[in-house]
Amino acid sequence: MEGETLRDRVSELPTEPGVYQFQAGETVLYVGKAVDIRSRVRSYTDPRSDRIARMVDHAESLDVAVTDTETQALLLEANLIKRHQPRYNVRLKDDKSYPLVQLTDHEVPRIEITRDPDDAATVFGPFTDKGRIETAVKAIREIYGLRGCSDHKYSGRDRPCLDYEMGLCTAPCTGEIEAADYREDVQSAIRFFEGETGVLADPLRREMEAAAANQEFERAATLRDQLETVETIHGDSEGAVAGGSDEAVADVLGVAVEGDQATVARLRSEQGQLVDRSRHTLAAPDGDSGADRVAALLAAFLPQYYADRALPDAILLSERPADDDVIEWLETEGVAVRVPGAGREATLVDLALKNARQAPAEGDPLAALGDALGIDRPRRIEGFDVSHSQGTAAVGSNVVFVDGSAATSDYRRKQLPDRNDDYANMRELLSWRASRAVEGRDDRPDPDLLLIDGGEGQLDAARDAVAAAGWDVPAIALAKDEELVLTPDRTFDWPSDADHLHVCQRVRDEAHRFAVQYHQTLRDDVSTALDGVPGVGPETRNRLLRRFGSVDNVRDATEADLRDIDGIGEQTAAAITERL
Repeated sequence: MEGETLRDRVSELPTEPGVYQFQAGETVLYVGKAVDIRSRVRSYTDPRSDRIARMVDHAESLDVAVTDTETQALLLEANLIKRHQPRYNVRLKDDKSYPLVQLTDHEVPRIEITRDPDDAATVFGPFTDKGRIETAVKAIREIYGLRGCSDHKYSGRDRPCLDYEMGLCTAPCTGEIEAADYREDVQSAIRFFEGETGVLADPLRREMEAAAANQEFERAATLRDQLETVETIHGDSEGAVAGGSDEAVADVLGVAVEGDQATVARLRSEQGQLVDRSRHTLAAPDGDSGADRVAALLAAFLPQYYADRALPDAILLSERPADDDVIEWLETEGVAVRVPGAGREATLVDLALKNARQAPAEGDPLAALGDALGIDRPRRIEGFDVSHSQGTAAVGSNVVFVDGSAATSDYRRKQLPDRNDDYANMRELLSWRASRAVEGRDDRPDPDLLLIDGGEGQLDAARDAVAAAGWDVPAIALAKDEELVLTPDRTFDWPSDADHLHVCQRVRDEAHRFAVQYHQTLRDDVSTALDGVPGVGPETRNRLLRRFGSVDNVRDATEADLRDIDGIGEQTAAAITERL
């Protein structure tokens, strides 16, 4: 946007509080709030930094929305930033990087370790050592027999699974234990996680002593190791360091800045116990340094994070936010905002800072991928592929990688209409995923990036489906032949040893493997009726399916139709008709 054009536009703007948006076409580049919109936007005619100058040059239009109060402007700004993820704003990105233990909201609760707990679950942690908490959960299952299976596997069973035989579950699914007795065992597990170590340590000690007395020394050693872990497990949760507090719920925030990236660590204390911890990454604004930069980051983080969350009774910060409107909004809502200088609260802030400084190490392939594509670090990537045999048994795969690792519990697959059209199949697969996400029917978080197995045609089909559903997620494709990464704007030919290319290849290869596996399962299922027919081997079976499309159509075919297939004579045609 030309400087003169912006100056002319400024004279038309209102002087009330509100929100303004710089846009390039339909893309929102920057969202800001102001007490006086006209005065605030006028400052962009002489940008304070190169970054803002680039934003103004890129902008094609300016849109404004007037609000009744400054607080309304603050919250509207936060919601617009979260909705549009403007390139030039400081944007919040969740990073739930610590394991938690949850007991699901079910008549017969399941115990599991997770980084993304269910809303209605009973959750404990977070824990810094995943190996230790895995040992504790296994000990709980061995002592109390809590189930670890999914609700899908739990329902409809007529006999116990292998976990029952191994002593890891008391099999409530088949009535081996009454539901009421099972829930008592669940309460024992809850008491352990609430701090009553003896609930688990005492029975482990008794079993260890009994094993030693029976000269089962290997078993005794295993129980000894479990006991040592269980007796120290609460030292792994940062809740052990939190003391009492006048407020029932307090959040403690620490900020660490490294280059153009920042990490905000949040610790939550309830009734003096630290019950939750999360880390969030943001793009750090330029132009500031030191404490001023942290203050600006907190001013951006607080409204975005708390605009759609329940507010705590107090927020403890490492620096005072740069925006007094943010503090006034919080205090108006009854939140005490403090920057402690000494004592227990200062110790908690130091702990939050320690957590914030645990940023990803140098050489992060996901960060490199985000930089190469011009997007935020894609923590969650979903891969898609389709598979079929000449249009039959068509299927689609949807795999998920989080922080570079396969999240197999989030894999999904879909049976597609039988047709020999890769583009249409990919369009249908992505339409299914996107529509479920937009309508709130998919219980998984939205990904940061979609990766399509294929070339330009598959990518265009996928993007058409995503756009039609109104799902705002970037998509790329990886073509197998030359390992080129395709985006809507350009093609990348990255070095074969580039770590960020390897990330894409792993997602692509897993999506392909999962699709082929499902396709093979369906193909085997539909071809079973033809297996064993005299004269029908694999090649003849494939010819039949290619010609008629399905076993049902083969069944409806006349013997004359069957004899039209190469390799099928009168005797084989008669055998097929008789068998089907």
